[in-house]
Amino acid sequence: MRGSGLIATGWLLLLGAPATLWASTGQERAEAAGATLIGTPAPAVRLTTIDGQKIDLARLYGHKAVYLKFWATWCVPCREQMPHFEHTYEQEGADLTVIAINAGFNDSVEDIRAYRQKLGLKMPIVLDDGSLGGALNLRVTPQHVVIGRDGRILYIGHFVDEKLEAALKAARAEPAHSVQASLTSGPARSAASAPAPGAMVQGLSIRTTSGESLPLRDPEGSRSTVIMFLSPWCESYLAESRPARAAQCRSAREQSEALAKTGNARWIGIASGLWSTSDELIKYRDEQHIAIPLSSDETGVTFRAFAVKEVPTFLVIDPKGRISRRIDKVSDDLGSQLGLAIR
Repeated sequence: MRGSGLIATGWLLLLGAPATLWASTGQERAEAAGATLIGTPAPAVRLTTIDGQKIDLARLYGHKAVYLKFWATWCVPCREQMPHFEHTYEQEGADLTVIAINAGFNDSVEDIRAYRQKLGLKMPIVLDDGSLGGALNLRVTPQHVVIGRDGRILYIGHFVDEKLEAALKAARAEPAHSVQASLTSGPARSAASAPAPGAMVQGLSIRTTSGESLPLRDPEGSRSTVIMFLSPWCESYLAESRPARAAQCRSAREQSEALAKTGNARWIGIASGLWSTSDELIKYRDEQHIAIPLSSDETGVTFRAFAVKEVPTFLVIDPKGRISRRIDKVSDDLGSQLGLAIR
């Protein structure tokens, strides 16, 4: 996805709630999301750490087991589990490689480096661009991925428990394998770059929590469409760890509701699938009395398509279907940022 090129044509994003993703705990969510991946070839990608170190996973397969942990600096259980992760890294030896994969959601390299220094972390850290998380069905943080020495996914979970320990032990106990060529062929797949102003959005639709299919472009060609990317837990979960971001999420919601009532533009809210299902989005909608149509992007396909890595983020699509504005930092005058005004 580059420059002003066509984003997609005739693509219907069916973002309803897969029943397997409705779960009460992080472990259940991670296991449900990873169920179809167990036993399949792991991504054969090349990673770059925040320090510039190159790690070619394909070259490790057949020789070492690989332990990937997806995490975020704002994630409380991630911090609680870091001592175990650091200890595992210190004990990795010749049969295991341990890599910390920052989920790349509401985090920056500066955030990660400050976090690493504060906790004294030593393991290699990669800031995901969304492609690895997409390939491994990232749904929660932390999300543990254990890859056997045969290059196949052995385990996906959330807790540090006997299941994780058993998976690590089993992966390390495997003999070296002759890995299939399919596991070692091909470079890393990069996530889409942010589409530039002028990029076309044609034929794209989303499925709302009410079951309605809505095109991102105004089908009548008369009004702009504002897409609000959000997380239903931003206002509450981040209130202590990231109070400024929580306040920004609340302000974005409140201003959006006021602006949407003017009728100056069409409005659509798309929620991240990280730590959120369609049912949880509906609960958030009802609790906050949100009238804007909402859609749950549980697989992350829409967030990746528009290279959205933090919330709140806004896109404005003009009546002709072109992206006219992108707002990554919301001010107290969102209407002016979006080119709209409350009459």
